[in-house]
Amino acid sequence: MKTLQTRSGLTALPEIPDDRPVLIAGPTASGKSALALEIARRAGGVIINADASQVYDCWRVITARPSADEEAEAPHRLYGHLPYDAPYSAGHWLREVAPLLQGPDRPIIVGGTGLYFLALTEGLAQIPATPLEIRAEADLIPLDRLLADLDPATAAGLDQRNRARVQRAWEVQRATGRPLADWQADTPPPLLPASATVPLVFDVDKDWLNDRIGRRFDLMLAQGALDEVAAMRDRYDPALPSCKAIGVPELMAHIDGRLTLEQAREAATIATRQFAKRQRTWFRSRMRRWHPVIPAE
Repeated sequence: MKTLQTRSGLTALPEIPDDRPVLIAGPTASGKSALALEIARRAGGVIINADASQVYDCWRVITARPSADEEAEAPHRLYGHLPYDAPYSAGHWLREVAPLLQGPDRPIIVGGTGLYFLALTEGLAQIPATPLEIRAEADLIPLDRLLADLDPATAAGLDQRNRARVQRAWEVQRATGRPLADWQADTPPPLLPASATVPLVFDVDKDWLNDRIGRRFDLMLAQGALDEVAAMRDRYDPALPSCKAIGVPELMAHIDGRLTLEQAREAATIATRQFAKRQRTWFRSRMRRWHPVIPAE
C-alpha cells in the first residue's frame, strides 16, 4: 500500500500501474472524485462518470459534479451531457462507455452507481426496453406489491428497499414474461473484467462519512444548490429519474413553501445518509475482491 495526498486528505492505495484502467467506486461524499482527479494529474487518463445523477445537464452543484475548474484539469466524459428528461439506464451508460475504453487515454471510471460497474465488469443482460404503458402501471403499484409479484430468485438478488430496482424487475417480468433473474443468467461477456483493471472501492467509517455528508450539503447550499433547483421549478417532474436526485425533492419542497430551508436541509441530509448506508452495504457485498480505499482520519 502507498499513501496518496489528495485535496480531500491522505488516502491509502495499492500500487496503480500507469497502463491499467482504474475503477473507483464508493458511497456518496467519500472522496472518489478527488482521488480520480489526483490519479489523472499524476499519471494521465480520462475521467469517466459512473454516477446516474451526474449525467444530467441541469444539475452540477446538487449532485456534486466536478466543477468547471476541475474539468479543465483533466479530460472528463459522460458528465452533464443529457437533458433532464432523457431516458437513461445501465444499458445506455454501457453503450456510451464502450468507445471510451478504446481511446488513447487510460480510463479512470468513478462513481457511486454500483450497477454501472457490475454491467461493465460482469456483463449486462440484453433486456428489451419497457413499454411506457407498463412503466406507468408500475408507477401506481406499492413497493410491497411489486415485491410480492417477483419470483424468489429475482427478489433475493435485489436491494428490496430500492424502489427503482424492484420496479425495474417487475417491469421486465411484466413486459417479457421472463423473470429478471432468467435474463441475467443469459448475460454476455463483460466489456472490461475487473481483473484487467485496478478496482478500488472506498471502505469508510459510518461516522466519518455522516459528518462529511452534513458538511457537503451545507457547502452545496453555499455554492448555489437552491438556485439550481429553483431554475428547474417549471420543468420539475418527481417521476423523472433526474428529479429524484437527493436534495432535489427536498429543496423543491422548500421552494414551494412546504418546508423551511432548515427542514429541507435536514431531510436531504438524512436521505443522503440513508442512501450512503445502502451503498456501503451493497459495495461490501458485491465488491469484496476490490481493493479497499481507506481515507485517513
